[in-house]
Amino acid sequence: MLKLKRLSQQPILTPIRAHAWEREAVFNAGALYENGLFYLFYRAADNRFRLDRPEPRPEEKFVSSIGLAVSRDGVNFSRFDRPVFTPATEQEAWGVEDPRITRIGDTYYMLYTAFGGRDWYDYRPAIAWSQNLIDWQGREILLDEPNKDVALFPEKVGGRYVLLHRREPHIWIAFSEDLRHWTDHQVLMEALPGGWEAKKIGAAGPPHRTEAGWVLFYHAVDADHVYRLGVALLDLEDPTRVLARYPHPILEPETDWERYGLVPNVVFSCGSVEKDGAYYVYYGAGDCCMGVAAVDRSALLWHLTQSK
Repeated sequence: MLKLKRLSQQPILTPIRAHAWEREAVFNAGALYENGLFYLFYRAADNRFRLDRPEPRPEEKFVSSIGLAVSRDGVNFSRFDRPVFTPATEQEAWGVEDPRITRIGDTYYMLYTAFGGRDWYDYRPAIAWSQNLIDWQGREILLDEPNKDVALFPEKVGGRYVLLHRREPHIWIAFSEDLRHWTDHQVLMEALPGGWEAKKIGAAGPPHRTEAGWVLFYHAVDADHVYRLGVALLDLEDPTRVLARYPHPILEPETDWERYGLVPNVVFSCGSVEKDGAYYVYYGAGDCCMGVAAVDRSALLWHLTQSK
């Protein structure tokens, strides 16, 4: 069976209590590899989550910011002492969450969730852009609706930008000429009743172009709220066509730090990179720390093409 292999049996990033902005959780990182360096743009939280409340309470407010960690080997990371992206608008009052990073040409795009905190559905997908990964502009709302798990393809397809998003419980796809007006929304992949993908699914970051198609890692949630990772293959010229969908999870909570945490039984990815014929998949574990697992590119494509 196809499985991701953990490159570390311990978390690669954990909270730093001395840093107020990342003292409770570091997780769900967008990933980038270029010029011999791995970059992780990770979500950091300053307080514990109380998601069991009927409404967000100001006295229990938690704010998410985005930090940056850099590595040469993909496992051992050095971190900036301060966040590189922090809330700056009313819609971001409770945080900027779950970044996904895509480079198109000489511009880096960060797609993220802007959480206003007025109620639990007060979140919107947003976009910012940068030339140097440090100075970010934009903060524009992509879709004015409660929506998450947004990711941008790394190139245009048929002359248009391509967006993945999630209208629960399915993964959706949409297209744009200008990154502002999105059309042709349609369901790309449906949640599947009765198994590990029963409750909802969502894209786990931008897909990877290969000779066989677009490799898309995604997360899935079952009826018991266990989060796992899966993988699918989309047509290169028409990414609305799913060529293959591997029937089994490729990573699931197994270690203590994945099974327990601020939210138990979670492995959740916002980004992966390709290096030396392998995919490095970065994931939040238990909504409190970061892990990394890898898979051989050729082996993954073989399993996907066999499962068509």
